Formats: sequence, structure tokens, C-alpha cells
Amino acid sequence: MEQENKDITPEQVDQTVDNSAQGAAEEPQVEILDEQSELQAKIDKLTEELEQAKKEYLFLRADFDNYRKRTLREREELIKNAAERVMLSVLPVVDDFERGLAAARQSGDAESMLTGFELIYNKLIKHLNDNGVKAMESTGKDFDADLHDAIATIPAPTPDLKGKVVDTTTRGYMINDKVLRHAKVAVGE
Repeated sequence: MEQENKDITPEQVDQTVDNSAQGAAEEPQVEILDEQSELQAKIDKLTEELEQAKKEYLFLRADFDNYRKRTLREREELIKNAAERVMLSVLPVVDDFERGLAAARQSGDAESMLTGFELIYNKLIKHLNDNGVKAMESTGKDFDADLHDAIATIPAPTPDLKGKVVDTTTRGYMINDKVLRHAKVAVGE
């Protein structure tokens, strides 16, 4: 044994100690480098996912903006066309009035004029009913501020008409169970 130790020179011992120390130092450096490359790979992957999410967000935002603009444009067009449809459907009534006025100028017969105006009136009321507009019956009913505008109070002719509509000066109209125009009424007190 002693011979084995004698054959090793002190320089060899120093070199062996340096090599083992260097190997021990290289091992943690390799682990640190592996860990850093893994972290860098994760950072790259997350950065790529973030960029993808940003792109998707921008596309969704643009789609929503386009949707909002399109629905506004469609709503404006619907309102415009609805008014156009209503006005177009009223034009035949105007035509009938023009023909009635022309006939009234030519003939002096009051009875035929009254019949013509009744026909036009009935046609207009039918048109309103077809479009959901119905006249309110107010006279004799209890006064309701949601349906009526009281323009006057008058002494009730009978005690049972107190708080009720005695006279309707302007008829009110409902459209699909909503007040289109309030009735102007006189209320008994």
C-alpha cells in the first residue's frame, strides 16, 4: 500500500482534487443551464399565447363593432320603412277624400256627400284596426289619468256620474294595449 501512495506524486493529487472539484462545480452549472432553458422555453410559449390572445381579442372587438354598426343601421332602416309602409297604406284614403271632394263640388247633394264621407271614414277606421289602433270608449267610464286628459270639470248631471267622464271632446286611441293618444275629457264633480 505504501508503494501505491508513493507512486502518486503531489502534483497528481492536486490535479485529482482540482478535477473532482471542477466536476462538482460543472454539475450544478449544467442543472442551472437546463433550468434556465426550460424557463426561457416557457416564457417564449407564454409570449406566443399572449400574442395569439391579443389577435383573437382584436378580431372579436372588430366583429362586435361591425355587429353594433349593422344592427343600428338595420334598426334605422326598419323605423324608416315602417313609417313608409304606414304612409303608403294611408294614401288610398287620401285618394278617396280627393275623389269625394271633387264629387261634392260637382253635385250639391248633401246625402251623397255624407255617404261618401262615411265610406272613407269606415275605410280609415278599418285600416287603423288592421294596424292595431283602436279607439277608446271614455264617456260614462271612470276617470283614469293613465288614459284620459281632463280638460274640464263640470257639475255631474246625476250623482252616479261624479268622478266619471261626462263628455269626450277628443277621442283617445290605443295601439297594441298602449296609449297612442290620451282622450281629452270633461269629468263630472
